[in-house]
Formats: sequence, structure tokens, C-alpha cells
Amino acid sequence: MSNTFRGWAAAQPGQALTEIEFDAGEIDPEQVQVKVESCGICHSDLSMLDNNWGNSTYPLVAGHEVIGTIEKVGSQAKGLAVGDRVGIGWFAGSCLACQPCLSGRQQLCSHAEQTIVGRHGGFADRVRADWEWAIKLPKELDPASAGPLFCGGITVFSPIIDYGIQPTDRVGVIGIGGLGHMALQFLSKWGCEVTAFTTSESKADEARQLGAHHVVGTRDKEDLAKLAGTLDFILVTANVGLDWDLYIAALAPDGRLHFVGAVLEPVPVAAFSLIGGRKSISGSPLGSPATVAKMLDFCARHQIAPVTETFAMKDVNAALDHLRSGKARHRIVLKN
Repeated sequence: MSNTFRGWAAAQPGQALTEIEFDAGEIDPEQVQVKVESCGICHSDLSMLDNNWGNSTYPLVAGHEVIGTIEKVGSQAKGLAVGDRVGIGWFAGSCLACQPCLSGRQQLCSHAEQTIVGRHGGFADRVRADWEWAIKLPKELDPASAGPLFCGGITVFSPIIDYGIQPTDRVGVIGIGGLGHMALQFLSKWGCEVTAFTTSESKADEARQLGAHHVVGTRDKEDLAKLAGTLDFILVTANVGLDWDLYIAALAPDGRLHFVGAVLEPVPVAAFSLIGGRKSISGSPLGSPATVAKMLDFCARHQIAPVTETFAMKDVNAALDHLRSGKARHRIVLKN
């Protein structure tokens, strides 16, 4: 089987993607090789293509929400076989020897390998990853739309597990976009009473359809003030600065304001706003392979899926322009 892959690559920041061939080399013993059926587009792909984080290398083949079938298995790969349908997200490897890895928190491994950092990702016909990060897709889930679960989905699902969110909790979700629309589904199916915070009143009906019990405008300070002391958990999926004091005030005692959206501005916090109610502010990346598998089982049981639009892989530049324009509802998937 040839080690020559084809992918869509950016030669420099800001340039359109062109099709290239590249030699992937011999497969590592711990890796599997996946024939890509589809790959979601995430805002992180845009950040990498534009080198916004300063760690991009070119030519760059982005794409880290991969669904495909295994066609080659390394000699030391475990639990997977040729023909298995799997998903691959942001991570493509971890050392399996450090304390986070040994305690089941591989996403915190300081030696973790990212799917599109220093290597080529899923805007291609094939991709490789270490076996522990290639997670089997339950047959109940539609492979055509499941790709975004492996980045956006696990990003918002993981805090539910990590922080022990209870079905009796009252929770809030800030932002109803690529991340937030999945968070609303997860939390409502988890059993929580869910409040959606949005800048757009036009999204109120959609938020309710996705599982929100209440919808509050982020610019409505009076409605926000009425929530003081009521919410056990608020998940921030937006990437813009807001009046954080109002959201901290909305937390109940022992409440948590948790960031998964990459808000670039500093978050000013007065210590006394946290101390009195023993409140917390936190953030997290994606989840471990075990948590990804748990999320997929939860989606299969409750018929949870991302809302997606589909483009052909060859139309990747049009798809990227669609995402940049803010017109995507809510995730874009490229299909081979």
C-alpha cells in the first residue's frame, strides 16, 4: 500500500488551499492509517491556516474532525482492526508514560501530538494517528455528520464529566454557535435546567429546539441581574469579552464559570466575587479517549448530532470562505 497521500494544503498564511501529494513515510508501530470519508472544519483550522498561534508549519494540511475507516494497522496498535470506522480529533498521539497519561488524562500530556501541528491532518484522502486517539464510531451515529463531535463536541462534553455536573443542576451556556449548539443538546439530555445566553434574539427559537429551557440576551443586564445566585454551572463557548461580573454574580454558591471558548481578552475578576460564594473560574481543552467514547455512547443513546452543512473536499476553499463569513450553521463537513 502506497505511503503517498493527497491533501489540500496552504503554502503560506492566508493563501488558498491547493491539492498536493506528500510522502507520509512508513507507519509507526503504534499508529493506524485511516482512509478519510469526511472531515469537519473548525475555527482552530482557520487559526492554524492563518498562523494565528505562531506554531503553523507550511505547507499545512489542516483538518482535525476526521471520520474514516482503518486501512492499515501498526504492529503495536491495540484494539483496532482494518475496516473499523473511527473518528480522530485534535490529538493524534500521547506518550502513555507520563502522570496525566497513566491517570487517564491523555489530553493533558505535555508530549501530546496534535493532528495538525507539525504534521498533516484530515483535509486529505488519508491520515494517521496513534491507536488510542482513533475512537470507534458507534453504528447508531451518522458518519456524515459525526466529525465535529471529535473536537467541538468533546470540548463541551468533557467538562460535564470532569466537574460532576448533576441532572438536578441549573446551568447556562454562553453562545449558540459551533460549540454552544452541541452543549445545549448535551446538557438538556443530561437532565439539567438549561439557560442559553445569546447576542442574537433570532436564535432564541433554535436554542429552545436544541434543548434550552430559557433564553436570555447577553446585552440585557436587567434579565442577567435577575439570575443572581441561581446557576450551578455556566459554560462559555463564545470567544468575545462580556461583562463577566454579571455572570459570576449569576452563579450559585460553589458555582463554576468555565471557559472552552478562546476569549482573547483578559477576564478581570475581583477576588471577593469568588470568595464569599466559594465560586470558581476554570477552563479546559478536549477530553481523554475514554471520555470521547463515553460522549459517543451518550450521543447514540439520545440521538444527539451536530447541525452541519456539507461541502465536497475539492470545494474546501469555498467552505473556508463560508466559515470566515460567519454564515455557517453550525458546523461544516467536507466529504471525500
